[in-house]
Order: sequence, then C-alpha cells, then structure tokens
Amino acid sequence: MSAATLSSPLANLPSGLDRGQVERIVREIVLRSHGLPPTGASRNGAASAATPQLVVSISARHCHLTDEHVERLFGPGRTLTPMKNLYQDGFYAAEETVMLVGPKRKMLPTVRVLGPTRKASQVELAFTDGISLGIDLPVRASGNIRGTPGCVLVGPAGAVELAEGVIRAERHVHMKFADAEHFGVKNGDRMSLVIRGGCGTVFRDLLVRADATSKLEVHIDTDEGNAADLDHAESVELVRQT
Repeated sequence: MSAATLSSPLANLPSGLDRGQVERIVREIVLRSHGLPPTGASRNGAASAATPQLVVSISARHCHLTDEHVERLFGPGRTLTPMKNLYQDGFYAAEETVMLVGPKRKMLPTVRVLGPTRKASQVELAFTDGISLGIDLPVRASGNIRGTPGCVLVGPAGAVELAEGVIRAERHVHMKFADAEHFGVKNGDRMSLVIRGGCGTVFRDLLVRADATSKLEVHIDTDEGNAADLDHAESVELVRQT
C-alpha cells in the first residue's frame, strides 16, 4: 500500500495548528478509541464540580509483616515504629526496613515495612524489581498470596523465609461507598485512570476497593508512575469502565 492511500484521523486537520493544539486533538482521539470521556468531562460527559477529590499515589516496593515476623527480624518484644503517616487513615511507613533476598542470592538491600502488622506477611514489588531479583511476579490483589513466590527477608536480629507472598500488586482504587455511588460502581468493579500530560496514558482495569471509610486514592506502582511521568501530569481523572 502506498503512502497516498493511508488514512488517518489527523489527515483532515486544518493547517496552522500549533503543537499544543495537535497534542490535545490526539489525546481526544485516543480517549474516544478507549470509550472514555474527553478532556475535562465527567462520566456524564460534562464537567462536574461535585466530583470527589482524587489522589493518585505511587506505591514503591514495600512489605507487610506479622507480629511474629517483626520480632524475628528486629528482636523480641519489638513493634513497628511509625515514621510517616500514609494517605489512608491508620496506615503508616515504619522506620524499619529489611533486606530482600531472591533466587540466586540476588537482593534488594532496603525494603520499607508498612504498618500496622497483618495476619500474613507480604511483599509488593514492581515488575522491574522482579526482573532484577529473578522472580516472575504474579499480579495479585493485596492479600491474595496463595501459590505466589517466596523470598527471604533479613533484619538486624534475624531472618524469615517466606514460602509465599511476593507479588506485583494489582493497580486499584480505594474509595468510600459514597464515592462508589458517585461513579456508579461497586466493590470489585473495574475503572480506568486517565492521565493527561506529556506522557499521558490510560490505565485500565483498576480494581475498586470500596468500604465505609477509605479516602479516594489510586495506587499504581513505580513502573506505571514513571511510564506516565505522573509527577508532571496535567490532570488525572477516574472514570467508570465500559
């Protein structure tokens, strides 16, 4: 096929458009191709002042520990020391870190522990972390660790071998029930995150995690955040997936 016979949505654009106008038009074409609303529009197709405030957080590599594992790694009687509160109430980054050792003795020297403690220990990594460790990371919702790879965690007082629990956390969005009603979704549904900017993209299939108290917050991992250059995004929007 010759170049003259190729058709494109951009072929009939008027001349004299500047780069910014062309980029906006291209973004609208991409959004329409995904069945998503245009820039600045809500799920109803018009801007809405009542849309809840959305926070998009990049979740760096971290682990969750049981009380038993905290003591084995950091010493008898030790508990986690809160260092920084996270956006969701009651959750925090702890001062404690561990070394993670994967297959063939490949390791990550500093993995932050998040609190509070849990009933089962779990490690959440990005895809590139898995490559460097030699671990084929399954994408799982947090807490769904049955049959996942394991690793060794090393702390100042000892080590813990996890038979399972190393995952790439499925991207998801926390929200309260009122937010779910606003977006027309329920717990377990899927949504799309539209990121607009120089590296704008659409992340589909965010798992909705709705409860009575959570703040509206999307969690993506470092690979996803870097790919979209989230720090320099012009806008972010959460939309119901069709």
